[in-house]
Amino acid sequence: MQALLDVIAASAALPQGAQRLFHGRGGLHPGCEHLTLDAYPPALLLTSFEPLADEALAAIGAAIMARWPEAPWVFQCRQDGGRVQTRLMAGTLPEPHVVSEAGIPDTRYLVHLLRGQNHGLFLDMAEGRRWVREQVQPGAKVLNLFAYTCAFSVVALQAGAAEVVNVDMASGALAIGRTNHELNGVKAGARFLAHDIFNSWGKLTRGGPYDLVICDPPSFQKGSFVATKDYARLAKRLPALLAPGGQALLCLNTPKLGLDFLHGVVAEHAPELVFVERVANPEVYADVSADRGLKVLAYRLP
Repeated sequence: MQALLDVIAASAALPQGAQRLFHGRGGLHPGCEHLTLDAYPPALLLTSFEPLADEALAAIGAAIMARWPEAPWVFQCRQDGGRVQTRLMAGTLPEPHVVSEAGIPDTRYLVHLLRGQNHGLFLDMAEGRRWVREQVQPGAKVLNLFAYTCAFSVVALQAGAAEVVNVDMASGALAIGRTNHELNGVKAGARFLAHDIFNSWGKLTRGGPYDLVICDPPSFQKGSFVATKDYARLAKRLPALLAPGGQALLCLNTPKLGLDFLHGVVAEHAPELVFVERVANPEVYADVSADRGLKVLAYRLP
């Protein structure tokens, strides 16, 4: 736990943008593999992926309050079987709680730290969003699959996309996505489809072709997507969805499947696509193995 305490003690003022401050999950801090600390200004979120002793929680809390005495903070414990306990430990969270993203200060997203495991903005995808912002050309048409709260859509429209189609089974997440577009003044050009993607290929294909298709599915979500069988079904459809020269951004976030899995799926089921690059993860997410961390791969249709 000392590595986390050292990071807290050495930190500057609370950052103005949402970002991860400590990533024990990468395995580079022995004894802290179960701990992460995130900033969702003005609040902090401490997450433990195993039960945390009262003494350890108290020590971390004391360090947080000593370094950032005005910051409200939340503790979430995630355990096997999907059990989640979330507590507001100090202060009061803003309502609504709106954050910008570190490095992209002109973005605004609605987040919620006291509900569920997903808080409205996946901080590890920061470089993926930056990549989209840099790659999208004015007038582009974008398909955002597994859109969640539509952060990719916001940055694509800010970059000049003419249209972004956001598709996700969760209508509640898309409702937050609509709010995110309103917060950023990019409502025009955004569409929201609360559909099962695998039952909607005809509609999505007729709406194309697209200059960019973003695929950021859950790695394992019963009834929605299981990467080991469903990524192949997804890859098969990509060539028909893309315009010539169009790009696909394929994301996979599980330590159980490495780069070879994703490359192999594309090679077998979408051989027309040419690999372009792996988008680097934010530096704070460094991992003992490049295969364990988030994989974000860009492909192009010649």
